Amino acid sequence: MTTTPSEIGLLRLVAQRLAGPRAEGPVGAVRRLLAAQGQDQPGALTSVALRTAERSRAAVVAALDRGEIVRSWPMRGTLHLTAAEDLHWMLELMGGRALAGAAKRRAGLGLGDDDAARACEAVVAALSGGMRLSRAELLAAIDAAGVAVTGQRGYHLLWYAAQCGHGVLGPTVDGEQQFVLLDEWVPEPRRLEREEALAELAGRFFAGHGPATVHDLARWSGLTVRDARAGLAAARADLEATTVDGTEYFLDPATPELLAAHREEALGTLLLPGFDEFVLGYRDRSAVLDAEFATRVVPGGNGMFLSTVVVGGRIVGTWRFEGRGAKRAAVGTAFRPADDELVAGVPELAAALP
Repeated sequence: MTTTPSEIGLLRLVAQRLAGPRAEGPVGAVRRLLAAQGQDQPGALTSVALRTAERSRAAVVAALDRGEIVRSWPMRGTLHLTAAEDLHWMLELMGGRALAGAAKRRAGLGLGDDDAARACEAVVAALSGGMRLSRAELLAAIDAAGVAVTGQRGYHLLWYAAQCGHGVLGPTVDGEQQFVLLDEWVPEPRRLEREEALAELAGRFFAGHGPATVHDLARWSGLTVRDARAGLAAARADLEATTVDGTEYFLDPATPELLAAHREEALGTLLLPGFDEFVLGYRDRSAVLDAEFATRVVPGGNGMFLSTVVVGGRIVGTWRFEGRGAKRAAVGTAFRPADDELVAGVPELAAALP
């Protein structure tokens, strides 16, 4: 197929189910993406809900409570939502690279390998038997085992235990996700051999994020470009390719037809929470965000992504809530004065968000 730079963002909107037919439920929406950014839990709930026909944050929480979706660190050491059955094979495929650099981080925190091992033992002991513990409760169990959890040590040890396949964030109690034992919470995970896992990773990434490049896949997954290419080669028969300005992109063959059927919706205005996959799911965001405005989305380059206003498949501004209570209102800020009118509808759109 042939396409143009201006079409890439529109195609991604329908591929991600932000325009056109939505997923039937939260699990389908997350499976479509394979993994959805989960650093900011409230924003992650909204991101998933936007991709479902029901548009319900409560339904996403319910899927977490039932163990259909989980929240963990499957890749890049970053929190994501995944379908429960996918987490084991994703950790096995991509967790090794994250763990490889963990020893240096532990040394900087004054922790040794024996501390990490004892923390994992404490996590397994504390969570076994169907226990559900808050972050504070699980940290207390690690501390009681003789491993200090002060400062950033606690977060690192919880991350390490999850990365090793022990703890995972699942059900919610009083607004806080609880840690549970992964093997108990997900008793029947999918297990894939490495080559099969690479193919699954590539096929589902390009289907749910395409048009995207092999470098987008490598950046998103945290794998090497060589591994990304190996996965693409294995999944290539089920994908379509297009070249834009000399760069090759891959996507689900059904995506162009979906865009043709839902172009008017894709050309409309959409509000996204910070850390949404439409923004973070790619190494190269130039197709949807002008480079000169990148720092407007990530002020100071500090890793905190602001909520965005998307019009016609491109990010034209940011938005936020200001005030409290009855005075709380959504405010949009356009990148260009010419786009002020495009963000004028932010308050009304924000009021309709899940």
